[in-house]
Amino acid sequence: MPGFFLMKSANEQLELLTAGCETVVTREELLKKLQTGRPLRVKLGCDPTAPDLHLGHSVVLRKMRQFQDLGHKAIFIIGDYTAMIGDPTGQNKTRPMLQPSDIHRNAQTYFEQAGIILDTSPDKLEIHRNSEWLGKMNLADTLKLASQMTVARMLERDTFEKRYGADIPIGIHEFLYPLMQGHDSVMIRADVELGADQLFNNLVGRDLQRDAGQEPQCVMILPILEGLDGVEKMSKSKGNYIGLNDSPADVFGKAMSISDELMARWYSLLLGKKPEGHPMEAKKALARALVEQYHGAAAGEQAVEDFEKRFSKKDYSDAGALAVPAEIWIVELVEKTGKFKSRGDIRRLIQQGGVTLDGQKITNDKAKIPVKAGQVLKAGKLVVVKLAVE
Repeated sequence: MPGFFLMKSANEQLELLTAGCETVVTREELLKKLQTGRPLRVKLGCDPTAPDLHLGHSVVLRKMRQFQDLGHKAIFIIGDYTAMIGDPTGQNKTRPMLQPSDIHRNAQTYFEQAGIILDTSPDKLEIHRNSEWLGKMNLADTLKLASQMTVARMLERDTFEKRYGADIPIGIHEFLYPLMQGHDSVMIRADVELGADQLFNNLVGRDLQRDAGQEPQCVMILPILEGLDGVEKMSKSKGNYIGLNDSPADVFGKAMSISDELMARWYSLLLGKKPEGHPMEAKKALARALVEQYHGAAAGEQAVEDFEKRFSKKDYSDAGALAVPAEIWIVELVEKTGKFKSRGDIRRLIQQGGVTLDGQKITNDKAKIPVKAGQVLKAGKLVVVKLAVE
């Protein structure tokens, strides 16, 4: 490890690490930390509010891996305690509090998924659950933590400010979230905290570290990755995501469904380069690269072949089979594929002309469909199945 530091000067590391960041608080402080020559403790926290990490998380995880490759130590925190509140960032209402059983189940998957990107060597990675320290706090400890932040300061946060101005209720427990996340930084003595849309929370961590007599962490904010719709940030709850655990076929197919405008941004944030050539070929190259990142080169090559066979050459010989009744409501038919989050999503897809049966569009979401064995159902850009009659 020391030899690697000799290969990269503090200034060279600074340029590599800050590339692609939207905000760095502050470059001067980060440079001073790098000049010490010691491995920095780089914090990233993820609340297990859903079972899957997705490509949006990968933007920050890849930056953390960059720190590791330069000899620094990643501190990955599973926010099993903060998840009970849920981060208020970007929320226009109070989140429902999650059950401990759901949080535990989701947390179990995060360790494995983060390891797809991070170096899991013991000298490069520490993994903690923040219940290790937050779960041991009593009421007196909580009151002491709360005393370190004023209501006026908390209302500076844009989410709270907007909700307060619109007379939308704010739970007192929501004020605790930034304090709990900041306290994590104190407990692990973070040198750097990475984030995407949590600047306020990260800055609270700096304040709490100063109060604890620690050198405040630097904060590095990465861009937010828009989801498949190209509008909202990638999110499991919005259904516009590609999960790190998705199958190669799903990763490839979902990536092929994005707009040409969004493709350029995905190239930048996920591959660190610009698209080249014809948009369709560039999109195939992006989709293949994403499959290869998480499933290997062989899976990437196979995904291209399968996509070409099914969608370009219209060969559905290997399409999955779906057995359904001889007559069925179109929404229920599409629902049986198991690829859609809600009937509302299916209705919209039908109304927009995204569902075909043997090449014929079905736009009436109230239609009853007579089914014949061997018919090919296509729903959106991902779902192709051959129908069989039960």
